[in-house]
Amino acid sequence: MGQAHFIKTVEDVYEVIVQSGISIKFGVAFCEASGVRLLRWDGNDQECIEAAKRNAMCVGAGHSFFIFLKQGYPINILNQLKSVPEVCRIFCATSNPVQVIVAKTAQGRGIMGVIDGESPLGVETEADQDERKAFLRKIGYKH
Repeated sequence: MGQAHFIKTVEDVYEVIVQSGISIKFGVAFCEASGVRLLRWDGNDQECIEAAKRNAMCVGAGHSFFIFLKQGYPINILNQLKSVPEVCRIFCATSNPVQVIVAKTAQGRGIMGVIDGESPLGVETEADQDERKAFLRKIGYKH
């Protein structure tokens, strides 16, 4: 979930994801903040497209965008998304449950922040560190 500032956001985000070199299934939705103020959308997976549209309409904050992924992870596209010229901010990139804090004024709605997942239950032990490092190597993110 992020914030951008131009109608071509949907096309640019689509291109970034498709050009990532990974066969990611996705949907993207973008809330226009002026003019006809439509919800713009695209993608290559109907379930992801519908999830992106549903969440964008629910939050209803101008210039916000929502991306839902299958067969890939946010880390696969995050740096490329950050380099899209009209992307101003990424609020979160996660598979955790998310709560969006929205402010509403007479002008419209804006995202103030997000609650991403749950609070920690403790501090990792050395065994937890070993498990984390082994997991990262198992999924190919560390060598």
